[in-house]
Amino acid sequence: MESVLYGLKKIIPEPIFRFFQPMYHRLLAGCAAAYYGFPARGLVVIGVTGTNGKSTVVEMVHEIFAHAGISVGSLSSVRFKIKNDDIPNQFKMTLPGRFVVQQFLSDAKKAGATHVILEVTSEGVKQFRHWYIPFAAAVLTNLTPEHIEAHGGFENYKKAKGELFKALGGTGISVVNLAERQANYFLSFPAARKIGYALDKKIFSAKTSQIIAPSNFYITKEGITLYFKEGWGVEAPLHGRFNAENMLAAIATALQFDISHETIRETFENFRGVPGRMEEMQKEPFRVIVDYAFTPNALRQVYQTLLGNREQGMENTRRNLMPDAHSPLSELICVLGAAGGGRDRWKRPELGKIAGEYCREVIITNEDPYDEDPRSIMHDVEKGVLMRNAHHEIIEDRRLAIRDALESARPGDVVIITGKGSETTMAVAGGKKIDWNEREIVREELKRIRQ
Repeated sequence: MESVLYGLKKIIPEPIFRFFQPMYHRLLAGCAAAYYGFPARGLVVIGVTGTNGKSTVVEMVHEIFAHAGISVGSLSSVRFKIKNDDIPNQFKMTLPGRFVVQQFLSDAKKAGATHVILEVTSEGVKQFRHWYIPFAAAVLTNLTPEHIEAHGGFENYKKAKGELFKALGGTGISVVNLAERQANYFLSFPAARKIGYALDKKIFSAKTSQIIAPSNFYITKEGITLYFKEGWGVEAPLHGRFNAENMLAAIATALQFDISHETIRETFENFRGVPGRMEEMQKEPFRVIVDYAFTPNALRQVYQTLLGNREQGMENTRRNLMPDAHSPLSELICVLGAAGGGRDRWKRPELGKIAGEYCREVIITNEDPYDEDPRSIMHDVEKGVLMRNAHHEIIEDRRLAIRDALESARPGDVVIITGKGSETTMAVAGGKKIDWNEREIVREELKRIRQ
């Protein structure tokens, strides 16, 4: 069935297909759900959306539920996970095609899962991949510009995200980050309960059923600690304000499903992060970090975290220990690129500009060029770096770029490699995918320079 429908797409003239595209996507969604017997019925499905942090929140909620003894499955840009079994997501799509999603739900149900957490994207919503899935809860992490060209503007991008909350139909639970400027938009959709979460208590203006917020919090190099007024707290060996917000999103969600404070606390004590998300590959004599960050907002937060941004919640003050990026004290050596395929060309110089602002040395390299000329993409990124007059070089071969960064690192430096994370392929011309395991390649190059 799937191959027949995709075959029709190829033979129908492009202008005609564009006209009937919404109908095509709806038909595909209905066929997929029917083919697998509408597997989402009877499952408690939680959708997590936003620009950044979705995969991490999905992983956190999965681990909390599993520790609580709930049979759970989850699907994210990182992996397909049913209970303790998981396989990497190699589709280059966070929320894959409808048949893949419905098959996953069917497999989860057959394996005895009662709850499923899905990472839901705006592109997935645009193509109705979320249809025929009765969501019990919808979670928003944040919203910054992304896929703007594909959606035709930020407003359309926001509305696509909003469709997940609309799908609650007034009976589900909405969980929204109150630090997000668009929070009230997502809280405007009917829901049985509207839950807000945030680190900063000063922003509580939204109309919610409940607000989940720490009375005090600490974010240090050792990790994140959240204290709640009810007399309990959570510690996790994670880094950055963004991860503190991810933790709150997961905590707020778990509490709506009657998960105990003790279960949440124990889960985070042993939570070691998500593969390819701020993953530390080496600590000494210099740190090496692999991260998925590919949006301007995510990249900035990663750099700020690595340069020593501090939060002290009790005094609600910040001690910004970040040195001037152009000073020799700036220890970041940054390897980055940008995706091709016509995706969000606007952000390429923005990524370069941010790297030029925070990094002592910027190495621009290939990422996922698809059918575009990799050199053209890299030069687009370089335009932003040049705005900051930062020291940089262009090395098209990504392995050689990583090698160069590692070889140039001094004791105390931080090599941060962004854009691929835990992905295991690179998308190149002709619709091909070549094997690319960034984490393994970093391990190989570290081993080589030690010899």
